[in-house]
Amino acid sequence: MSTGFHEVRFPLRLALGTSGGPVRRTDIVSLSNGRENRNRRWRDARRHYDAGSGIRSIGDLYAMLSFFEARAGQVYGFRFRDPLDFKSCAPGEAVSAVDQEIGTGDGVTAVFQLAKTYGDAGGAGAREIAKPVVGTLLLSVGGVDAAPADFALDAASGRVTFVPGKIPTDGAIVRAGFEFDVPVRFDTDRIDVDLAQFQAGRIPSIPLVEIKP
Repeated sequence: MSTGFHEVRFPLRLALGTSGGPVRRTDIVSLSNGRENRNRRWRDARRHYDAGSGIRSIGDLYAMLSFFEARAGQVYGFRFRDPLDFKSCAPGEAVSAVDQEIGTGDGVTAVFQLAKTYGDAGGAGAREIAKPVVGTLLLSVGGVDAAPADFALDAASGRVTFVPGKIPTDGAIVRAGFEFDVPVRFDTDRIDVDLAQFQAGRIPSIPLVEIKP
C-alpha cells in the first residue's frame, strides 16, 4: 500500500479551466414536528474537481495523460491550484502579512501551522494549509513584518519555524499571507480517450479528490 505524494503541480493551464469545489457530508433527519436534526459527519470540507473541463486541445489531453501516468493513476498525490481559492485573501486582492491569524506567541513555541479561516458574523471555520507555494509567504508578529531570515517554511507540510532569538513573545499575534495548492489525487484509475468524440466536443471526465498528505 502506498500513501506517497509527489511535490509537483498539476499543469496550471489545465487547472484554470477545471470545475469543482468543496463538498461536505451532512446527515439530516426530519422529525415528526416538522423540524430537522442536522449532524455534520465531516469536520472539514473535502474538495472535488473535474480536470476534464480544463482540456481544450489534443496537446492538453496528452499533457493530462502524461501527468496521469507519472502519478500511476490514483497511487500518488500531487499539488493542484484551485482556480478560485488559492490565496490567503480574496482572489482579486494582493497577499499581505496580516491576512490570516495562525497563532499567538508564548515565548516558547517556535512552530506554527499555516491555516486559512472562512467565516462571517454567523460562524467561522479554520482550514489547515499543508501545501503553501514557495516564495509567497509573508509573516508578521505583533503587527510587525517578520524578515525572511527570521523563519523557515516547510513547504511540504505548511509549518513555519521561527529561528532562535526570533520566537514570538508571549501574547504576540502571528499572522501570515501566502498562496497555496490543494493536495489531491486522481479519483480514477482509468481515463477513456476517444479522439473522434473529443474532436466532436465530448470531454472525458477526469475526477480529482482532496487528500490529507
